[in-house]
Amino acid sequence: MPLHRLAAPALLGTFAFVSFAAFGQTAAAPTHDPRIAAIIHSLEKVRTLGETELSPDGNLIAWEVSGDGIQVASLDNPSHPHPVTACAAGAKGEESGLAWLPDSKHLAFFSDCTENGKAGDKKTAIFVADADSTAAPHLLAPLNGFAESLEYSPDGKFLSFLYVEGATRPSGALAAMKPPSGVIGVEGLEVQRVAAVDASGGNLTQITPANLHVYEFSWSSDGKNLAFIAAPPPGENNWWVAKLYTKRVGRLYQAASSSQPEEALITESPKVAFDPNTTPGPLHGLQLAVPRWSPDGSEIAFIGGLMSDQGVTGGDIYVIPAAGGEAKNVTPDRASSPAWIEWVDNQQLGVAETKDAQSHLFVYNIETGQESSEYNATLPATVGAGGLQMRISTAGNEIAYIQSSFEHAPEVWAGPLGDLKQITHYNDALKPSWGKSESVDWSNDGFHVQGWLLYPADYDPAKKYPMIVLIHGGPSSVTLPRWPSTGFGGVPFSALGYFVLLPNPRGSYGEGEKFTAANRKDFGYGDLRDILAGVDAVTRKYPVDPQRVGVAGWSYGGFMSMFAVSQTHRFRAAVGGAGVSDWLSYYGENSIDQWMLPFFGASVYDDPAVYAKSSPINYVKQVKTPTLLVVGDRDGEGPAPQSFEFWHALRDENVPTQLVVYPNEGHRFVDPAHQIDVLERALGWFDEYMK
Repeated sequence: MPLHRLAAPALLGTFAFVSFAAFGQTAAAPTHDPRIAAIIHSLEKVRTLGETELSPDGNLIAWEVSGDGIQVASLDNPSHPHPVTACAAGAKGEESGLAWLPDSKHLAFFSDCTENGKAGDKKTAIFVADADSTAAPHLLAPLNGFAESLEYSPDGKFLSFLYVEGATRPSGALAAMKPPSGVIGVEGLEVQRVAAVDASGGNLTQITPANLHVYEFSWSSDGKNLAFIAAPPPGENNWWVAKLYTKRVGRLYQAASSSQPEEALITESPKVAFDPNTTPGPLHGLQLAVPRWSPDGSEIAFIGGLMSDQGVTGGDIYVIPAAGGEAKNVTPDRASSPAWIEWVDNQQLGVAETKDAQSHLFVYNIETGQESSEYNATLPATVGAGGLQMRISTAGNEIAYIQSSFEHAPEVWAGPLGDLKQITHYNDALKPSWGKSESVDWSNDGFHVQGWLLYPADYDPAKKYPMIVLIHGGPSSVTLPRWPSTGFGGVPFSALGYFVLLPNPRGSYGEGEKFTAANRKDFGYGDLRDILAGVDAVTRKYPVDPQRVGVAGWSYGGFMSMFAVSQTHRFRAAVGGAGVSDWLSYYGENSIDQWMLPFFGASVYDDPAVYAKSSPINYVKQVKTPTLLVVGDRDGEGPAPQSFEFWHALRDENVPTQLVVYPNEGHRFVDPAHQIDVLERALGWFDEYMK
């Protein structure tokens, strides 16, 4: 289910931390588990890398790292970086959003430190630094809102970025939602627009209109046109019906040095270049992402496909004429999921994709449909800080990205695709406290299915072990090898003596669009069959006790955990995080109902039966599995009433259950105490019912 959006129900209001136990008893907070504390402590040792950016000429590289902030180094000698910061010594500010000036000598970034270097007011500003100097950067423009995706126009005259003026929270639905008030869907909308600031200083200008919420944008190489993906507000709900627009922004330059009023800069209306809602063919009703203008300005490439989450991209690569027209699929029938693209020249794209749950980086000729054999790399790892993202130099011969896996903590890598090198070494000394990982494959219903298996720490092949099946969210997503964060995940269970199966069933990325779309109008059925077939395959080959298998997941994985225990007694225990128990009521409780239409084929009012057949609540009398439910009280993506419904039904049916609601948390928990508490409770639940 999408990793984004709203609905802080009035039922919860401002909820205090509450724990409900089975049969109406109130559970005390669990005792602090020293095993969990040790794992969290080991994960907290990692130096987190947030972003990396190559200079246009490919000679310099910048990156963000926890503890040291922004660092800049020569690509030829990266072992001696120097810091770039707007913060004074000792000030702990937040800095992000790296953007090189086309001259490759200056670097812009966001900082919440003030012009005198102090931190504390949490108001963001744009600073520009001389990349070859340790001198303090100069303040370019103060901001009053949420900003991201900083980028210079190709001629370097303007800095552009996505901006929500006066924002009260980060854009998107992973963060905790505001309590609802006023006229819902009309008042209090926070619209994200493309904004720009003159590179030499000056007032901020909103380039795109207030009636469009912009998700991504791309400049034409001459700097006079903008391509962007946008939809009418509220932006959280309408990404699934977003269109590709173009807008001429040459007037921005004409007015930059004149007294022309700001209103004159935005009077030219955007033009729809491609609308998936009206187009016939395979893209009808699907989603668009990663727009990229070709170097000669004649074409725009983008990724189109069935996507459940804005920012979690997968599909095929399409190209359209820049003036608008028919979209051409340049990767038809590809058994993979492209997630990131950038033009190398007018015939070739640099591509990052998921293929068989690995990261595949290559240069692709859109005319011949051939991959370069020289510039090609397949990595059993995650590329990017959470998604398949990298950076490519303007010359097209160097790339940079952050890489991590189950075995190796994140580091910056860069170089030509044929000769990639590790640039940073912050985390070389870290070793996994969990067991080894292994890719496992099986077949089901004519599909090839893949997953990752984590062994228990201190594995002894003479012993039989319990196993936890951890199902990813989405459903349009994928589990890739990645060094874990401190949040909910499978690694702590592996570290504490469990096998962990991380399946990528139908509906996932990595096997092509047919596989990703295979659970449309069939949530829970085919994907559960794939998962159970994976459990069978693993228990036949590995020393797993088939009587001690549990299931867990978050978001769509939370729904799958609820659905699984309503369909089979195969699992001894279950943990469902931020899940959905009743798709019919969910449709009216969340503010992202548009995401459901491509997957269910109609609204709940037009086809309630297709929603009902996948709702765990309708099969609750079949549930016997002890089930722990956890959710944030301000979760807009998996609203808390969904967990309340399932918990209430299980309690009435005398099934061991517990519901824990966490205050001021959204779909992604941010309070470290809550993250630890979830792990402690989940581990305690599985230990109680499976060991």
